[in-house]
Amino acid sequence: MASGTAAAWSADVVDHRCAVGRPPYELALPPQKPLARRDGLRIHGDVGSVSCVDSVGRTLWTHRCAGRPNAAHVSGDRVLVTTDSLEYTPWGNLGPALLLDLADGRLVAELRGERGAARGDGRFVLGLEGYGVFDTWEYDRDGNEIDAWRSYGHYVVGTGLRVVEADRNIPTDGRVVRLLPGGVVERGPRLSDSQPPKPLVLHDGTILVLDGGVLRAVGRGLDSTVLAELGGIAADLGARTFRALRWDGDRVAAVVAVPHADELTRYMVDTWTLALRHRT
Repeated sequence: MASGTAAAWSADVVDHRCAVGRPPYELALPPQKPLARRDGLRIHGDVGSVSCVDSVGRTLWTHRCAGRPNAAHVSGDRVLVTTDSLEYTPWGNLGPALLLDLADGRLVAELRGERGAARGDGRFVLGLEGYGVFDTWEYDRDGNEIDAWRSYGHYVVGTGLRVVEADRNIPTDGRVVRLLPGGVVERGPRLSDSQPPKPLVLHDGTILVLDGGVLRAVGRGLDSTVLAELGGIAADLGARTFRALRWDGDRVAAVVAVPHADELTRYMVDTWTLALRHRT
């Protein structure tokens, strides 16, 4: 079986639990955990600042900012930091995306985007969705736009650049796609969920996607297969449904939460644990 193909994988549900609990919100990083690491350097974020710390704990530089850093991506001699605004804006809590010099924290460019990824040689992609925007832009080390695509979602860098799209439309037109030079979008398998959670990437580059009521594998060539049908509330694609896909040791946990029927401030949380198998 070829490496990086969806058909090389299978999965079995080994446990299923249902309980009243908290939705699987995106886990916040502990204050001491860095947003990114590279060659002994650590990028930390705090309210109002981004800092770079070396391997012995010395702070090399601190860049003051207006928001709260939420993610960082290092590429070449640059670091891209996305932030949350401390005040509500027309774009919700979206803050500026800061392109900084890795050596001294100097601001190279202030950009706009919610999610980013490093592309190598100081290049990055940055994406945004809403108000008619559903776009990804590529920037060079100086913050100049060098490419753009009509696509947005969770970015997977490896064999090219793949995107698990999230368009928030019902019904959704989202797919798993590959972004090619010149703004070309290679369209892969269609999704049923307009807001799939962050995917997992396996050792051979296969992506695991929690797509509504199914766990889907998507290979490097955008081939796709359904590994497991979860059923029940997992198929609920309502706006208030929360989803997460996480590692639980060497197994995969798929978590789905929907509002409790009698008390909307509480959630019914279903957790499926799946064992993966790889066929060579």
